[in-house]
Amino acid sequence: MTWRMPLEGDPHACTWMAFPTGGYAGDADETWAAVAHAVARFEPVRMVVDPSRRARARDLLGAEIELLEAPLDDAWMRDIGPTFVLADGADEDGRLGAVDWVFNGWGAQAWATWEHDRDIARRVAEWAGAELVPSELVNEGGGIHVDGTGLVLATRTVQLGEGRNPDWPAERVEAELARTLGATRVVWLDRGLTRDYDEYGTRGHVDIVATMPEPGVVLLHHQPAPEHPDHEVTAALERQLETALPGHRIHRLPAPARLTDAAGPLDWSYVNHLVCNGGVVACVFDDPRDAGALDLLRAAYPGREVVGVDARPLFDRGGGIHCITQQQPARGSS
Repeated sequence: MTWRMPLEGDPHACTWMAFPTGGYAGDADETWAAVAHAVARFEPVRMVVDPSRRARARDLLGAEIELLEAPLDDAWMRDIGPTFVLADGADEDGRLGAVDWVFNGWGAQAWATWEHDRDIARRVAEWAGAELVPSELVNEGGGIHVDGTGLVLATRTVQLGEGRNPDWPAERVEAELARTLGATRVVWLDRGLTRDYDEYGTRGHVDIVATMPEPGVVLLHHQPAPEHPDHEVTAALERQLETALPGHRIHRLPAPARLTDAAGPLDWSYVNHLVCNGGVVACVFDDPRDAGALDLLRAAYPGREVVGVDARPLFDRGGGIHCITQQQPARGSS
């Protein structure tokens, strides 16, 4: 069986999410719900909810959003859920697969728990009617981006980091990404954004750094302020991508104007958006650069409606809109 992960902009059957529970519950519930309602304008949303939070979820989500119950530790569906793939081949009739990465709390971080979350990929695969594709690779969906033709962006401090796969050489990771995602080439970025290496960060997820709206095009987070540590980080990443991907068009997506909060340099990113059927659900931050970022996304995704949702409560908890969603491709879209 040969699997391939489609481009995020290819047709979807639905988007999966998980409703906040535990330490993620409370003030951010409304933001998770706002994202769900925004996505539901374009395609069905299926929300996994811990039984203890069903009433709250139903109150905020109404009848529009389907709820499916399972115990949860947190709510980052991109990372705890499966990565959906399609069988590659004319005779496969769009067979749906679901890659079940090993999830260990973003590198076995001291604050993380994953007793329940490690089972969510299998539960979602069952609900989706997908064939489970087991993997021994410790990985999360936010740690990869694909262009649908075999190119994968990844980060050395994630898949090759000591908390995840310390004994795996790059070649073994690449072979596993080829088996599970249909990768023909992996471009390894050296690192992610500065804040992502703080206590509650992912240690370099690519989905707040760069994405590929179509083959041959990269949208790259750009920090124009010299006083912000990501100014040098993003400049180095741009040089790295230009070297690794000659001929690709690399478009800068400038960071919001606000640079810091009480915890230090911000990693707010417009790159962390979800592409839907006919739309894009994007992070906004009540920032002077919001309007320009949405215009750049409209240019990158012509013909799609771009909708902004205030993502500050998400980034306060370590991620963005892309991090709390996971697209399920439509069968036959490969």
